[in-house]
Amino acid sequence: MKKLVRFFISIKGEMKKVRWPNKKEMITYSVATVSFIVVFALFFSLTDIVLTNLKLLVG
Repeated sequence: MKKLVRFFISIKGEMKKVRWPNKKEMITYSVATVSFIVVFALFFSLTDIVLTNLKLLVG
């Protein structure tokens, strides 16, 4: 039981060290994340389309 209490006390101490982003930073990070997701989705979709058409041309 003491180990569990010490564990939660240490978690509380570590959480105090965390620097949480403010609203402006959170919006910036969210826009960057969504942008990367869209770019990679387009890249992989186009790659899939190109490879599918190449397969149809060869086969």
